[in-house]
Amino acid sequence: MSEAQVTKFKPYTRNTITQVPQWQLLSADLQEAVDIVSRVLPFRVNSYVLNELIDWNNIPDDPIYRLTFPHRDMLRDDEYKSIRELLRSGADESRIEALVRQIRLRMNPHPAGQLTHNVPYLDGVPLSGLQHKYRETVLFFPSAGQSCHAYCTFCFRWPQFVGMDELKFDARTSQELLAYLRRHPEVTDILVTGGDPLVMNARSLAEYIEPLLSPEFSHIQNIRIGTKSVAYWPHRFVNDKDADDLLRVFEKVTGSGRNLALMGHYNHPRELQHPLAEKAVRRIIGTGASLRIQAPLIRHINEDPAGWADLWTTGVRLGAIPYYMFVERDTGPSDYFKLPLARAYEIFRSAYSRVSGLARTVRGPSMSAFPGKVMVDGIVELAGEKVFALQLLQARNPEWVRRPFYAKFDPDATWFDELVPAFGEKQFFFQQALSDMDEHPRKTIPVRSSGARSADLLEAVE
Repeated sequence: MSEAQVTKFKPYTRNTITQVPQWQLLSADLQEAVDIVSRVLPFRVNSYVLNELIDWNNIPDDPIYRLTFPHRDMLRDDEYKSIRELLRSGADESRIEALVRQIRLRMNPHPAGQLTHNVPYLDGVPLSGLQHKYRETVLFFPSAGQSCHAYCTFCFRWPQFVGMDELKFDARTSQELLAYLRRHPEVTDILVTGGDPLVMNARSLAEYIEPLLSPEFSHIQNIRIGTKSVAYWPHRFVNDKDADDLLRVFEKVTGSGRNLALMGHYNHPRELQHPLAEKAVRRIIGTGASLRIQAPLIRHINEDPAGWADLWTTGVRLGAIPYYMFVERDTGPSDYFKLPLARAYEIFRSAYSRVSGLARTVRGPSMSAFPGKVMVDGIVELAGEKVFALQLLQARNPEWVRRPFYAKFDPDATWFDELVPAFGEKQFFFQQALSDMDEHPRKTIPVRSSGARSADLLEAVE
């Protein structure tokens, strides 16, 4: 299908997916799974994904299908059957919603202290549209960007999309962000995230970003935008009606002397290899912005090391920068997607060994856990004990970064919380400080300059 034939964005959800011709290609069991599971987890797909990315001759095993369409095993068997029984019995919607809410709360909706430890305060008031976990970087969640062109079935931000307002990060304006930044000159990076900020039109995006370009905020050196649009709707940069206006916004940021980095989420090489996706990359980079490639390693979708190597190599050829291979977070349907850390490390190592030095900017496998980004650096034998070699690539306390530490080898462990210290140690070197943070959640955000003492880095945000 040509670039010109797919220009108008049209999303499909549980209520409208039956309208697409491909729906008839699904068996009754697959159709039922979409209907039931999408009552718990968000489901949204669009015409480009349906027509250009999914191989309908390979259903249900096609990786892009599994990436976007719900599957029965994303819910526990008893949960799935309970919803199905309520639907078949014609139960009141309130009973269905009560069960759905119970399941969602069981799914660890905001892991790694996002609500309890990452939300900053200003004059004693929590700023629900911001997160500040690492000293240099503040995350900003503009309300107009809290959806996506399509939803990933593994998405760790799923609570943003299911209508549970108490679990949603949402900033109506940028005024609280600007007020917070005035008091925090140590912040150098703003990550505009969601959802996907690039569902906004160019004018709305500019209203959020352009105030950051004033001399008052000269300490803001890097503006990042987290986006999946590069994969799910590359038209955003090529032939949407305001695509050129969007690129002018990018040029205004880079022209101000700041670095603009698009954090592009690519889960599979097919998403980058489409001609329209490649054109989008070239247009983005042509503005002076950079594009970084990141994604989690997820069972059923991207377990093949050759696929990762292909993704990174294609990205480098186009001018993008391989950045992170993440470990699937312990939230949502993680039981369906997660892989043992030992296997994740071997997949990363195998993929890394297949690419040139230009693609070896990528880091991983990395877990965005409570203490920070924990990377599995190797599996080694030391002092007669098989261990995971670990390090923190980013941390709540900057003094923890890149300090090697070790965990007992566990072939079944899938997340940091399942690891225990090696060599008879009672705890990892940072765990006492983390315990103190649990007792005083508002002392977890680093606010001092880079030369601050370790103790100062844990002072309260007011």
